[in-house]
Amino acid sequence: NLDTEKKESIKTLLLALWKKDNETYNRSEYVALSNALQLYFDKVERESQVFPCFNTFYEFLKEDFVGILKGDNVKDKDFDVSNFLYVLRPYYKGGEFDYLLNAEANLDLLQQRFIVFELDNIKDHPILFPVVTIIIMEVFISKMRKLKGIRKMILIEEAWKAIAKEGMAEYIKYLFKTVRKFYGEAIVVTQEVEDIISSPVVKQAIINNSDCKILLDQSKYQNKFDQIQELLGLTEKEKALVLSINKANDPTKKYKEVFISLGGVLSKVYRTEVSPEEYLAYTTEEKEKIKVQEAALKFGSIEKGIASITQQSLKIIL
Repeated sequence: NLDTEKKESIKTLLLALWKKDNETYNRSEYVALSNALQLYFDKVERESQVFPCFNTFYEFLKEDFVGILKGDNVKDKDFDVSNFLYVLRPYYKGGEFDYLLNAEANLDLLQQRFIVFELDNIKDHPILFPVVTIIIMEVFISKMRKLKGIRKMILIEEAWKAIAKEGMAEYIKYLFKTVRKFYGEAIVVTQEVEDIISSPVVKQAIINNSDCKILLDQSKYQNKFDQIQELLGLTEKEKALVLSINKANDPTKKYKEVFISLGGVLSKVYRTEVSPEEYLAYTTEEKEKIKVQEAALKFGSIEKGIASITQQSLKIIL
């Protein structure tokens, strides 16, 4: 049996596949899709030979649901089933994306403690990216509700730009308003301030529900920081703190500064200084990454590789 949220996520997925970003769906389309899913799952429950996947759902629409719509005298303007079937044909067997929604094995991620979804290869794909993103959101919401008494966290880095669209607004709002009730937290990371300034969805759904704000060096946005200040609701004192980041660092030490605001009650600039080992573990500098990878290959593990590099550096200093 599917819970209400699972059904809602399937509806969201089907609507995302059917409608473009700038297209909206009307009430009758939503109701028709809800009815189709309910009748399909009733059939799956009755007939054990019907395997629940997009292929059998598509066949149910063609063979059963079209007749039901005719019987109910549903007009095309209320729910254009022919258009729906045509647009979603690539996901049916033999279509370009038939592999996407027709897996035969259930992947249970509920008890997996740490999951990374790497979306870099599909981030610009108009079909795959939104579909995979919705599935990821559904995985997290399922974990959020089912794992009682365990801290849950979703961190969306860069990928949030794709989900922060009008079609996903309600989904995002729901996540950010609900996550705390289930002992969870949602975090978004961006390097492009322009994106948060230009997105009403982000402002309404994310920023208004985020008590903790962390900002790194904003020097390059110094001349347009008033927009950021207004968006994040920062005071003049907080603005001054943010713009002071890395302005008077101790030249004898290797560190960066960071601004952290907790609910607007406590706001400070902190120094972040890590050990050489931790620096090498998280560096994004290509030359340093290659050096770490080569050392890991030579000495058998990342840990041993990093240890060898730091020991060499220490010998040079001594």
